[in-house]
Amino acid sequence: MPFYNSVTDIVISELIKLCGKNAVITEREKLENYSHDELNDINYVKIPKVVVMPADVNEVSGVIKYAFSNSIPIIARGAGTAFTAGSIAITDGIVISLERMNKIIEIDNKNMFITAEAGARTSEVQKAAFEAGFLYAGDPCSCESSFIGGNVATNAGGNKAIKYGTTRRQVYGLEIVTASGEIVNIGGKCMKDSTGYSLLNLIIGSEGTLAVITKVCLKLMPLPKNSLDLLIVFKSLGEAVKIVPEIIASGCAATCIEFMDNKTIRCCEEFLKEKLPHGEIGYYIIVKLEGDSMDQLEAAAVFIDELCAKNGALETLVAEPSRIWKARKAFAEADRAKSLVFSAEDLVVPVSEICAAVSKIDELSKKYGLTVHCAGHAADGNIHANILKENLGDDEYSEKLHKFQDELYDFVYSIGGKLSGEHGIGYKRAKFMKKYTSPAEYEMMKAVKAALDPKNILNPGKIFEI
Repeated sequence: MPFYNSVTDIVISELIKLCGKNAVITEREKLENYSHDELNDINYVKIPKVVVMPADVNEVSGVIKYAFSNSIPIIARGAGTAFTAGSIAITDGIVISLERMNKIIEIDNKNMFITAEAGARTSEVQKAAFEAGFLYAGDPCSCESSFIGGNVATNAGGNKAIKYGTTRRQVYGLEIVTASGEIVNIGGKCMKDSTGYSLLNLIIGSEGTLAVITKVCLKLMPLPKNSLDLLIVFKSLGEAVKIVPEIIASGCAATCIEFMDNKTIRCCEEFLKEKLPHGEIGYYIIVKLEGDSMDQLEAAAVFIDELCAKNGALETLVAEPSRIWKARKAFAEADRAKSLVFSAEDLVVPVSEICAAVSKIDELSKKYGLTVHCAGHAADGNIHANILKENLGDDEYSEKLHKFQDELYDFVYSIGGKLSGEHGIGYKRAKFMKKYTSPAEYEMMKAVKAALDPKNILNPGKIFEI
């Protein structure tokens, strides 16, 4: 294990000199807010000794230079909306919260880019783009609370990834602070770049283990002129997910294709206190269509309706967007209301294997007597399976969960899938990362980490075990 120095009163005094007294948190009751992310499991909770909130990149640089010189871990933190304990100080160290660095810096109308500090909320980036007449296409379900820097650090996906790609495809430039405290700008507003290694794509999705992201430059899109939302109800999950590859192959240019199983629908009904169509028996496929011509969208909707009817759909409805997306985005909140502790699985498989993966999840839930709710991004094979603790004892839940995960992950990898589609590895999945990644690939990643962070001070214990 690397040698680290502890956070002492001397360290805290130095942080106050660098960022000001009001920017340094040491009170236990305030530190508790930074002791966990959305993963409310006691095994992934640790109260840090100190949190510092820099006002700008120069203060971030000063803190990291001090930490590097004194071998103190740095844990960069956004809004804490992840499910992997990726922003938790599992080792004694300095948590750098980017919450004060929340400005929208520029909207470049001519080149169609928006530049923002890492602590800007995703919804504020979307709003600023919209008010300027553009679309920021990144749209994770956590957009109302997540920070844009956190989206980049985890390569967040979201509902529109089938058309616009994950966060990676939106990012053209980054301002970062390296492990030694150097401020570096990578990428920019050029539409093409073959100038050496793609450091930009190396940092995106690295979960704060290679650098601290302080500013992002994002590509904007023209606003779609028209949109149409369809809710397609099936009587079984198998029928629902089997239709997804056919919708994609039809060329209807869907922006989103989401799914919700019946247990999830009923849980959301209970949480929202709203009746949803065929909520007692239905399995949902939600499709958003966007385009210039409403006639074109209506023709695509008719085609999808006929296709789904031939494959056993109970009904295809033109959905009220606010209502149906409210239900879809309430997935995690509804499960938390039912069970404070749950394991949020973030599997991704080839689209053709969604049915097999969801069927395996259902089989294992019955085998181990665990309640599992499934929803996700059907068009890109990203399955969110929440495994609820409910009233089980800690030991019993832990034992069942580990057996469930071992069988599930083995199966997912056997069909060409991966541990995470968009949430990342963090601390929670680090041991599984080692188990399921080929030794050569794993060592290549570790070599990159060692080259860019030789003292292993940036978010230690995340992605790789210490």
